[in-house]
This record gives sequence, C-alpha cells and structure tokens, in this order.
Amino acid sequence: MWSLNKEKGVPIYVSIIELILAHIKNGMLLPGERLPSERKLADYFQVNRSTVVHALDELVALGWIVRKQGSGTMVNEGKWGISTTPRTDWRRYLEQNAFAKVDPFMEQIEQMIKQASDETLDLYTGELPLDLIPSFSFPPLTWKHFLEEEQQDDLGYFPLRQSISQKAEKESGFSLPSESLLITSGAQQALFLILQVLLQSGDSVAIEDPSFLYALPIFQAAGIRLYGVNMDQEGIDLTSLEKVIRQHRVKMVMVNPSFQNPTGKTMSMKRRKALVKLCQNYQIPILEDDVFAKLNFIPSEQIQPLKKIDPENVLYIGSLSKILGSTTKIGWLSAPTTVIRQLAEARKMMDFSLSIFPQLLANLALTDEDFSKKVSNLTQCLEQRGKAVFDILAKMPEWEVSMPKGGFYIWAKWKQGRLKQKDWACFLQEGLLIAPSFFFSEKQDSIRINFSRIDHEQIPNFETKLKTITKKITLDSVTL
Repeated sequence: MWSLNKEKGVPIYVSIIELILAHIKNGMLLPGERLPSERKLADYFQVNRSTVVHALDELVALGWIVRKQGSGTMVNEGKWGISTTPRTDWRRYLEQNAFAKVDPFMEQIEQMIKQASDETLDLYTGELPLDLIPSFSFPPLTWKHFLEEEQQDDLGYFPLRQSISQKAEKESGFSLPSESLLITSGAQQALFLILQVLLQSGDSVAIEDPSFLYALPIFQAAGIRLYGVNMDQEGIDLTSLEKVIRQHRVKMVMVNPSFQNPTGKTMSMKRRKALVKLCQNYQIPILEDDVFAKLNFIPSEQIQPLKKIDPENVLYIGSLSKILGSTTKIGWLSAPTTVIRQLAEARKMMDFSLSIFPQLLANLALTDEDFSKKVSNLTQCLEQRGKAVFDILAKMPEWEVSMPKGGFYIWAKWKQGRLKQKDWACFLQEGLLIAPSFFFSEKQDSIRINFSRIDHEQIPNFETKLKTITKKITLDSVTL
C-alpha cells in the first residue's frame, strides 16, 4: 500500500501526494481513517521526513486530509474546502475527474429506480411525478415556425425574457428587466457560467450546511473551495457566516433562502435583510437560488427575494424545471447588465447554444391564461401531500421534523444522533428511497423526502415502511 513509484522528472513529494490521493479515491483510505505517522511514512518511502511533511502540507491545503492535535493526520470526512491538485498528463487528469465520482449509496438508489419495483417508493428523485406536472395546450407548430423564429439573441428568446420579467413584477413586485436576464439550460448552467466567469480556481465560496450545492461536482471540478455555514430556523447563521468570510476570504455567498434544498427551510425576512447588509459590508455578492419560488404555501410578500432587497449585489437564479419537469431545462439568471453581457459572451465562446424549442414552449406555458391557476392548484396539492407526510413523522418520537412553507422537500432528523451504514441500508432493504444527509453535508443524521411523490393511496405504505425502518434502527442502537 505504501510502495512509492518514483517517476523520473516528478518531484518525490508530488509522487507521495499522488499515491495518497489515489488511495483516498479508490477507497483504500476511508473518510476519518488515520494515516501512518510522518516518521513511518518517511521509512516506508525511504525519504527524508521533511519531504513527507511537504506532501502532507499540500494535501492539507487542498482539503483532502486534516491534522488534529493529539489525534494525528486523518482523511477529511467531508468535502468542505477540498480543491483538486493540478495534473500534467491525461491519466492524472482523469484521476481528478470530479464528475466520475458516484457515491455507492447513490448508485444503489439509482439502480433500484431503474428496476422500478411496485414495492419501491421513490422519494429520492428531485422532481415532480408526472401526474402533478401541469398540462398546457399549445397551438399547432411546424418545424418551419422554429426555423423562422428570429427573436433570439445572445441573452435568449426575447418574448420569454419579457414574460419572466412581467411575471416577477406581477407576482412578487420586483423588477427583473429583460436586458438583465440570461436564459439558460436550467439552473445548473447558470451556476456553471458564474463559476467560469466570476470565480477562479482556489476561490472560496460560503454555502448553507446542509445544501444541495455540496453534492454538485462542478465546484470541485472548477477548483472552488466550499465552506459550509450552519443554519437555524431562520436560515443561514450570520455570526458563523461572518467568521467564515474572515477566515477564508470568501468571494461569494450562495444561498437557497426559500424552501431550501434539502431542509425545506425558509429564511425569515429579518434574516434576509441582515444577510444582505452583511454581504454589502464585505462587498461580497450573493447568489440566490430561487427555483422553488412559485411553489409557495404562504403569501409571496412574506418571502421577498433577496434580489428585491438588493438588486445590484444579488445574482438571481430562477427556473421552470421544478414545475414543467426537468426535461424542459429552462432557467434564467438575473444580474447587472454588464455582468450578464460577460456571461452571455462566455457562453457564446464556449459554444453553449440554447435551443429555441424549449424556450418557445416555456413562453407558451408562462403566457397561458390559466398558468397561475394551474400553479395554484399544484401548490395546493403539494401542501396536502406535505401535510400528510409531516403528520406521520410528527407522531414518531424518534424523528424531528418541521412542516415546510413551500417546495416539495421535508427534512427529518434522527434524534438519537448519527446513523450508521447499516442503518442507511435499512431504507434500501425496505424499498423506501430517500436522500441521506451525507449527500448534502458531513452530517449523517437526517433524511430528505420528496413528498410530492407520495399520493393519498401510497401514504399507508409509506407509514408502514418508515415505522419498520425506525424500529430496526432503534433496536440496532439498543443492542450496541
């Protein structure tokens, strides 16, 4: 395991870094596992101790290992602050491919979804079931109609940008001028463009802990260091955020303030205003992910977007994918005009062209006279399904849960602490597919449930499965 392949022309400390990284990535070194002492590693590699120290220092700086006084050097248990090391040939580039790393638990879930057993409840998938996606009638369209459509420029289909702007003004009372809107192929393309244009490798970004952003490989692929900030019932904790900003020279704060993924929490107006003020003081931009904006169970005036509070300092991401389905892949990014133009130019240079087809369909949906009514019916149905799931969890003393104010996620915390690997396996054994908290954080004590995927007839089955799993986990903890 500790046999070092010394390559000609490669510094020895780099070879040591490569070896340890390879062991971490292939599972020979597990999260939390302690490495041999510096003296032992020097003996294994037949090198000076200073060479080993140099290599370990680099791995600490990259976030792959941590040093704890009195405990030695250990593999980092999470992904906070991790950055990849540069490579000099194709083999090494592939070794650091962040997109190739799939969690084994995720692989098992996705395999079970493909098998589509009648006994399996898929509450893991992060989108609406087909029966809830609103249906819209479109006028007859010919292929020639699409070819002749000339109202698209570098920012996207102009009528769609106008419709988005008008909806924002009507529903939330804030301005998203069409010239400040960039239509994207979903919210993740907007995020990708921001990483490529406004940030650079080695920059630090603060996000909520837990957060769906933690699970995205694009940050690690871009060399961006993520730092998680704890949340309370009002949203991201600002005292902790300020400490992270100071300690890590944070370049951007990314939040999902309304019906947060995965916790379902909604940031209070008081916290929203304080967050904006804090970031203004440090001259740090905020990226606001507001893809669940239209799926609110409470009046929209209670959840004003950060963009409305501070139009100049907030980058705003919206999407229709949570309503029309992920195949639509329509999102948008609002930013100051100079920023939007740079992002559009970057996309053009990367040849990320955007098809007119989904944009035209999205605009037809948005301008449908029954759009608001259909979304209202959808949110009513979501609230009913969420309440049914919440009522079951609230009656179980082992779980801590709050009813969300919108979206379609419920976050349930196991009150007895960390769940072990065999506890997580119970969910798979019972065919109850959920997203575990370790997808979104270092924490291993909670589950995310997509309650939109449980209709009235499935509620008894859900309750039976969850009670069986809860009983198994409880008995397991008692026997230890």
